[in-house]
Amino acid sequence: MSGQLADKVIVITGASRGIGEAIAHACIEQGARVVLASRKQADLDRVAAALPADRVLAVACHTGKPDEVDALFARAVEKFGRVDGAVNNAATNPYFGPLIDTPDAAIDKTFEVNVRGYLYVARAFVKHTRTREGGGSLVNIASVAGIRAAPMQGIYGATKAAVISMTQTLAFELGGSNVRVNAIAPGLVETKFAAALINTPAIRDHVVKRTPLARHAQPAELAGAVIYLLSDAASFTTGSLMVIDGGMTST
Repeated sequence: MSGQLADKVIVITGASRGIGEAIAHACIEQGARVVLASRKQADLDRVAAALPADRVLAVACHTGKPDEVDALFARAVEKFGRVDGAVNNAATNPYFGPLIDTPDAAIDKTFEVNVRGYLYVARAFVKHTRTREGGGSLVNIASVAGIRAAPMQGIYGATKAAVISMTQTLAFELGGSNVRVNAIAPGLVETKFAAALINTPAIRDHVVKRTPLARHAQPAELAGAVIYLLSDAASFTTGSLMVIDGGMTST
């Protein structure tokens, strides 16, 4: 098998649609074997059905629950023998409104999935890489909401800022173990997750007007950056944040 990820095994969370699904297809195209994770098995099975059966494993997993994350990695190792890379993509954003009015339940849920879930995946991945002494690559999906003000999405933005900080700290702490940790920060992407933004003309148009490329992104447009960070081509890249926003934050 040829490609930038030839024979590598990659775990992808939030893989049942949108950005995660696009990353899964790109990994397969680059020669990887993939382990798809999301909360609903039926949604994962739909994605898996479009991929080579011998190179995909679909495992229902709530990343906010550490036991389920550990079980996910155990299943991956049982099926494919090892894990070479992981993509933290599962996320939630249950509240849209002023930061100061965010309900406690929404605060807890957003941090559970977007921060604790990312840390649980990182922890399980590092436990595995240390047992085989093979190193690896972890890619965290952050957001421009973590580096700029995020009106009406304040808690979501706070969790993504935490993801960026987590990425930098893990890169520093894990460099000696040959585990690279990087992040990408997408701008507005057309997904079900972002439907409330895309389908609200005033919001969409406001973002597009501030974006030099004058449009929002499609999920597949993020996959190339993730492939690079997972691949050996990025062997000296760690602790980085790659902003993919059509130039929005440059203005």
